[in-house]
Amino acid sequence: MRWNGRKIDQLRDIKVIPAPQRDPAGSVIIQWGRTHVLCAVQIDEKVPNWMQSNGTGWITAEYGMLPGCSDKRIQRDKIRSTGRTHEIQRLIGRSIRACMDMKLLGQRTVQIDCDVIQADGGTRVASITGAYLALRLAFQRLKEKKILKEIPPSQLVAAVSLGRVKGEMILDLDYEEDVGAELDSNVVMNELGEFIEIQGTAEKGTFKRSEWDSLMDLSIKGCEQVFEIQRRYLKEWGLTP
Repeated sequence: MRWNGRKIDQLRDIKVIPAPQRDPAGSVIIQWGRTHVLCAVQIDEKVPNWMQSNGTGWITAEYGMLPGCSDKRIQRDKIRSTGRTHEIQRLIGRSIRACMDMKLLGQRTVQIDCDVIQADGGTRVASITGAYLALRLAFQRLKEKKILKEIPPSQLVAAVSLGRVKGEMILDLDYEEDVGAELDSNVVMNELGEFIEIQGTAEKGTFKRSEWDSLMDLSIKGCEQVFEIQRRYLKEWGLTP
């Protein structure tokens, strides 16, 4: 058992609140334990200039941590943009683009905004998981408005964090575990069991191949749990999982 009472392969409680904002095409607040992220999707009926001849759409993301989301005030990115911010928003964009055929999106740009309201570890994996659900709500709303004739088919996308803490391989690190992790990893998958992105680094020392294999097994188990949560919410919202 971990300090918070969870088993090594147990996720924190995940709750998703649909449509907290009125104006975006789709939005959710995902509460992943004590990490809370607002994910909003807006769609523009055009693509960047460099894509106009491609006949495909584009999905991009922005990510930010609000000043009051942590115990120490975080400056807004308009004042101080960080490499971490750029890396995470590129990760979100890549992950969501991988879930669908961009040609089926048409000449449209999907803008995803992920704002961390409260941070307690795993903000990027919560952002990716919530962004997908917000996108599904956006497509449904645009179909109802007859802006989209059909909802572009997509695969569920989810992400989890993992690590080695005090020699133990564990799933879904909170902040206390993350700061003490000897090995830190984030994994993004689709519902077909295929990997979209794998991030991993030894924060302290090194790690063995057998340890990495254990983490990958944990990541699959964790993402499968997240997929079930996503399916449950999509069904509750009247959407096809």
